[in-house]
Amino acid sequence: MKKLLLAVGFLTFVMSAKAQFASLNKDELKQLKVSIDKNEAYKKVYEPIQSAADKAFTETPNPIEKITSQGLLEGNPAKTASLKAAQDCYKVYALAFAYRISGKKDYLDKATDFLTAWARTNKATGDPIDETKLEDMVTGYDLVRAELSAENKTLIDQWFDSIADSEVNSVSAKPGKGTAINNWNSHRIKMIALIAYTLHTDKYDTYITTELEKQLAVNLNADGTTHDFIERDAFHYHTYDIEPLLSTCIVLYRATGKNYFNYQTPNGSSIKKCSDFMIPYMTGEKTHGEFVKSTVAFDKKRAENHEKGYEAGTLFEPKSGIYLLSLASYFDPSYISTIKKAAQDPQYLNWQLVLNEVRKKPKR
Repeated sequence: MKKLLLAVGFLTFVMSAKAQFASLNKDELKQLKVSIDKNEAYKKVYEPIQSAADKAFTETPNPIEKITSQGLLEGNPAKTASLKAAQDCYKVYALAFAYRISGKKDYLDKATDFLTAWARTNKATGDPIDETKLEDMVTGYDLVRAELSAENKTLIDQWFDSIADSEVNSVSAKPGKGTAINNWNSHRIKMIALIAYTLHTDKYDTYITTELEKQLAVNLNADGTTHDFIERDAFHYHTYDIEPLLSTCIVLYRATGKNYFNYQTPNGSSIKKCSDFMIPYMTGEKTHGEFVKSTVAFDKKRAENHEKGYEAGTLFEPKSGIYLLSLASYFDPSYISTIKKAAQDPQYLNWQLVLNEVRKKPKR
């Protein structure tokens, strides 16, 4: 049954070798543009992206040689500098969409400036929590890669390829390490998958699916909890674990037709069950005090540093789960009713839901 589930639709997928899987393909972009032009709700959701692109157009790239934030407390100078530099990632994302929606080459040129600056400066570290911050830059690159000169494409491809290689060989993924099965590994797999399908390289194909299936088997529980939820006693980490897995599932479905959202591990767990687990806490039927039973010392340090949301007992905020369910709704639109309830807005719409609308949907 599991093999049949993964194969649903697989033989019917006829995809161009150069199709865009991490972002949107040409037909989807065309549909998105029409929707933004004609639908006020879509236009309103897109406006912050356009505004971010216009602001980025007046700014200069701020690449950093090494992103350093993992394991550091808020206020640490290295973390502050890294997070400030990483803001460039969303700027590339916004510029890329602004180019695709408007067709104005100035946006493309500016996105290229940011991408090449980072490609010349940033060095791969193999730290998935630091390098997951590059996600928006990878997706933005996927939107414009075909438009770049051969020289710039080679430069950026080589940089991203070095990051994927560093994640494949990451010390964090070595057997026996806690980071080989927790949220670190979810983010590691996501970055390898996004980069691989953006660069259209098949050298990671088997590796990605093998690592994903292993992660699902050790990280997810049949009752809908995750390893991270149990260890940290916090939905903060449940969502931080599942969101990258969902991003991986979406790109894999778009590229191969394999549906890992409904895939069940030998112990009966699935990403769908872990998404469903959120529902009563999103609707307010249940509440959860975060980090009360966390066994991780760093959580206590962040609480002592008075970092928002980390003090033990802080109630989970339903709106914090909206992004997870928005990703999940690509596979199962029934989550949208829960999203609207959590948002306390019957007309609620966000960018991920817009993207879901214009992307090819999986067969249910």
